[in-house]
Amino acid sequence: MATDEETELSRREVIAAGVASSPLLVRPPSRMPVVFLPHGGGPWPFVEGLGDPKELGQLATYLRGLHAVPKTPPRAVLMISAHWEAPVATVMTNPKPPMLFDYYGFPPESYQLTWPAPGAPELAKRVRGLLEAAGHPTAEDGERGFDHGAFVPLKLTWPAADVPTLQLSLKRGLDPATHLAMGRALAPLRDEGVFIIGSGMTFHNMRAFNTPQGRPISEAFDGWLQKSATAPQAERDAQLTKWDAAPSARLAHPREEHLLPLMVIAGAAGVDRGTVAYSARLLGVQLSAYHFG
Repeated sequence: MATDEETELSRREVIAAGVASSPLLVRPPSRMPVVFLPHGGGPWPFVEGLGDPKELGQLATYLRGLHAVPKTPPRAVLMISAHWEAPVATVMTNPKPPMLFDYYGFPPESYQLTWPAPGAPELAKRVRGLLEAAGHPTAEDGERGFDHGAFVPLKLTWPAADVPTLQLSLKRGLDPATHLAMGRALAPLRDEGVFIIGSGMTFHNMRAFNTPQGRPISEAFDGWLQKSATAPQAERDAQLTKWDAAPSARLAHPREEHLLPLMVIAGAAGVDRGTVAYSARLLGVQLSAYHFG
């Protein structure tokens, strides 16, 4: 029977074999958690007057503290944003990703924001390899920059923009089971120093924000989601797969792109149980964030 030291050595050899080509990932660190967060609306932390200051302050405080969630600093961030869909799972490969201001009608200063984090082309290769080995076709995009689902929260979390960051798209069609499976394929990255983050919203009905009906709709769906996302793996994944049967589901998400990053995160979580890391009202509705591991 192998000793604990031999088992650990074998584990490290397997990890090293998978990431030998990446300068980001040299030694196996402690296992990274996975996180789903709400990114709010547009460039909200950096423009005045976009909501209640107290509510916005709560979300900003949560996002500023996110850097401390991993036990060791991540070597890279893999971000799955609600604001990027592609025919197949697609990764950014630009070593210096530009800014993608994919919001409209905000003050001029919101289009001057910067977050010059380095890209992670070598990690992109690893992500594609893991997904394709699990049967998911992939592609790459050498031009795309950080969309606001990525740079807005991460500018609060890492204002120095010093963590290599890679975005991965959702797959067009938004099938929940497919995105859970994508997350399961990406789970080995957690042992390679990669902090996987899903950025979306647990409520995203644009017509219901700041309306009397928005609050009860969001509370009904959020109550279901908190129970489902924190359940054991088998129950959690079964519930998330049929999320649109939940109370007020299609009222909370007329289109589900802002919920689908949670599916990738839940898939990557494996047996780790989820916790509600943030739960508060914003723009008249209830929102939540989930941490696993």
